[in-house]
Amino acid sequence: MDVTRKEFLGLTAASGAALILGSSALAAPAPIARRKIPKSGEMLPVIGLGTARTFDVEGTPEELAPCKEVLRQLFEGGGSVIDTSPSYGEAERVTGELLASLGARDRAFIATKISTRGDRDEGIQSMKGSATRLKTDHFDLMQVHNLKNLKTHLKSIRELRDAGKTKYVGVTHFRPGAYEHLEKVLKSETLDFVQLKYSLSTREAENRLLPLAKDKGVAVLINRPYDLGRLFRAAKGKSLPPWATDFGAESWGQFFLKFILSQDAVTCVIPGTRKPKHMVDNLGAGRGPLPNTKQRQIMVRFLEEL
Repeated sequence: MDVTRKEFLGLTAASGAALILGSSALAAPAPIARRKIPKSGEMLPVIGLGTARTFDVEGTPEELAPCKEVLRQLFEGGGSVIDTSPSYGEAERVTGELLASLGARDRAFIATKISTRGDRDEGIQSMKGSATRLKTDHFDLMQVHNLKNLKTHLKSIRELRDAGKTKYVGVTHFRPGAYEHLEKVLKSETLDFVQLKYSLSTREAENRLLPLAKDKGVAVLINRPYDLGRLFRAAKGKSLPPWATDFGAESWGQFFLKFILSQDAVTCVIPGTRKPKHMVDNLGAGRGPLPNTKQRQIMVRFLEEL
């Protein structure tokens, strides 16, 4: 097997470290960065996990094994945020069962949603069902999904918070076409979190929503950071530009995630996966430097030319 000079140097350095410090020195990755939740000061890891589609599995041992390993890698790598919803098929149930089997509920920051358009009672029943499926008696973040029946469900979530059953209140949306509405909500409601779509290829939130969230002291979760695979399709067969190493990107996934994290209004990005190696790679984006303003501009132009 041919080994490049860079690989050879890396191998010899790693061997030296193992001899000096012991093999356990190579086992633990560096911790990922954390950012403050503005309303509380709690520090949250910048890379989390989304479960839409990826954790919607029936639950055979063959299906559950990679999902369980994804969660294990999330926690081992210093992550905690798991975002799910009753509308994601089996995702809540699978998440709850795997957290229980790992004994990891206390390591998880569970964010879920009221996704019904129904009335107050339906919203309350939705939250009770989520608690049952997730095998928990409390949530970390409860969100109104896609602003459905917003006023009614926000009131119920605030009552849940006042009862000590959720720490944070939030809202979500994933369609840029709804961002004008979302902007009005951010201006009119007192919220702890907002979840929205933002990526290198979908930047509508950049000029108004992200600065507004920062100004209002609202933590930001980012969904669909790879634009449903569009970014990977654009980069397929192409090598990372050599200047990506200037901000520590070692893969296309890290390249795309670091672009998002270079926005200081962003608290945590929640890419979905059921592949453990992708979870490990995603976590890598939470380590090391991030692109500066000039580099961000170069990244945008680079994508436009792909």
